[in-house]
Amino acid sequence: MSPQAGWILQEEIAPRIAGAVPRSVLSIGAEDSQELIADGICMAAKMVDRLEQQNKIGKVSPGNVSYYCLQHLKSGRRSMGSSSVDVHGSQTQLNGTTILHSLNEVVSVVEGDEIFELQDVISQDEEDPAEIACRKIDWDNFISQLSLEEMLVITFLLIGNSFREAGREIGWSDSMMQTCRKSIGRKILDFMGSDILADIVRRPGWKIGLECERERLACRADRRG
Repeated sequence: MSPQAGWILQEEIAPRIAGAVPRSVLSIGAEDSQELIADGICMAAKMVDRLEQQNKIGKVSPGNVSYYCLQHLKSGRRSMGSSSVDVHGSQTQLNGTTILHSLNEVVSVVEGDEIFELQDVISQDEEDPAEIACRKIDWDNFISQLSLEEMLVITFLLIGNSFREAGREIGWSDSMMQTCRKSIGRKILDFMGSDILADIVRRPGWKIGLECERERLACRADRRG
């Protein structure tokens, strides 16, 4: 961009955009006027550079450049592009295709001025499906490395049988079953890691935080009562 084009952008176009954006462009989500002004000036810079390359810098007025940049901002377009399918995109939200809500949005107020936010009503105690899926993948990989006899032993244990009952089904003695149990234990530690037992009994941090928050709200309600 030449010094002349830069001067036009700085002195003629940027002030128009900065003055019009707060009054005419709707902020979407976490956007603010300063961010939209920066986006508009960035789009104007690209437009001026393109006009200069086409030798049209003197044929299109700064007012026209500002006008079209403002129209782009109003329609949801931004300097880094636009999308009509991105759920977080400004254009998608302006079209009404998606609506974003804050987790701190108040959804109800019950007797005693007890406030429930969105994060309170959608929370649940069930385990994260992603963790369940990852654990199943790890378990399937571990099982695939076992021998047929060891897989049979684990199958019998999963349905509630003891090691002795599993040995009887397979036709092994108690000593062979003890050897098999130690072998499976070593393989589990090698595959899962030495801290696997601690991980199994450790409660997830998100569940502890959720219960603490519920206890805090319950205590506050008791004090008001």
